[in-house]
Amino acid sequence: MAGAPGGPALRLTWVQPEDLVGHELAQAAQDGRDSGAVERRWLAAGGHRAPERAGASPRPAPPALRALAGELLDELAALPSPWAEREPTGLAAIRAACRNWPSPPARSTPPATERLHAAWLGRAAGCVLGKPVEKLPLAAIRELGRATGNWPLRDWFTARGVPASLLAAHPWNRRSAPTSLAENIDGAPEDDDLNYPLLNLLLLRRYGTGFTTSDVASLWLDELPAGRTFTAERVAYRNLLAGVEPPATATHRNPFREWIGAQIRADVFGWTHPGDPGRAAELAHRDAVLTHTANGVYGAMFVAAAVAVAMTGTADAHACLAAGLDVVPPESRYARAVRLGVEAARAHGEFDAAVDTLHAHFADHHWVHALPNAALLAAALTHADGDFGGSICRAVAAGLDTDSNGATAGSIAGALAGSPEALPTRWTAPLRNRLASSVADFDGVGFDRLAALTREVATASEAAENATSREAS
Repeated sequence: MAGAPGGPALRLTWVQPEDLVGHELAQAAQDGRDSGAVERRWLAAGGHRAPERAGASPRPAPPALRALAGELLDELAALPSPWAEREPTGLAAIRAACRNWPSPPARSTPPATERLHAAWLGRAAGCVLGKPVEKLPLAAIRELGRATGNWPLRDWFTARGVPASLLAAHPWNRRSAPTSLAENIDGAPEDDDLNYPLLNLLLLRRYGTGFTTSDVASLWLDELPAGRTFTAERVAYRNLLAGVEPPATATHRNPFREWIGAQIRADVFGWTHPGDPGRAAELAHRDAVLTHTANGVYGAMFVAAAVAVAMTGTADAHACLAAGLDVVPPESRYARAVRLGVEAARAHGEFDAAVDTLHAHFADHHWVHALPNAALLAAALTHADGDFGGSICRAVAAGLDTDSNGATAGSIAGALAGSPEALPTRWTAPLRNRLASSVADFDGVGFDRLAALTREVATASEAAENATSREAS
């Protein structure tokens, strides 16, 4: 990995073995896997224990240490987990564990274009709201909001009026601030939380609902720039290029397999299957296992099911969360995290107090891990009780993966609202009906156009699935 003679070394985030061992040790500790002997070997050889927050350590490891890191990653992944029986990854085992797995509706109905439009706008607004404070500690997010009288959070973040000393101590996300502060928003900027819904829209257009996990992989290699992947997705992409096939792409030297990445990809499956949360969850599972296992997969299934119920127009936020839990093994840590989030929201009138409780509970988890983010998302949706602005503001104000949670909360709350006109214009007008993207030909696409395309995909999928059902009978 050395650069030109005398030049800097190339440090690729999220893939180099010496940077992954600390993350795998952290996941092992959370799983209850006995990793003590491996950790001692790693530290004795000169490795570091703490996972790198940014994804890459400052300097590359010597060849011998890098080789050892690869060996230890394999050893750690092979350690048995006491959670294995309660947290299966295979769909059949997941369904068997879910006592209330939803039955298909007696009659399917295509999604309303206006509701799809609101869901797309909601996802974009929540994402953009969270972008400037992504990666910032919770205390910094609160300080920046309070500095402009915007706390509890109720509007876009702004740098106007923030003391220079505070900005020096807590700078905005440097990549996002130029496009996502109130004074800078001019359309929805490119973001992985918006790229993945576009990819899965393209997936359904190209392969239909009969797509395979290998089809997902092929689509990524065709349409998704490798540099726009992160954590588990980047590891899986690397594995694909190395000839590793799904589902091993999710497990081979991938310590991020229970992080939030699959969860941010699942909305389209719910948008296209209103009232059919079980089917939406099945499709989300097929996509998720390319990159994730267990709790990482449950996040995608949970969101797909919750969105599918939101798309009916007859549910509230609480029913959406309950529907999401129906497709998650009830004894899993993901289900426990969601229930904990709901309980915290109900126990505290002030949302900040609920957030503090959840941050304390998950203090040993990385800010991108699926579990703490699931708890915060559930708390935000519960506390906001369906209000759109309240939902995205609470999801972002809760910290951790702010743009991802804001996007998912916005998707669900937007679908519940039912139309663009039902969303406050302060959240939709700055988006200018324009989305930037690095996916296929979607750069600059309008949200109205995306709603129409999603409706077309849903209608075509419904016709194909009905024809398959008739042939089977």
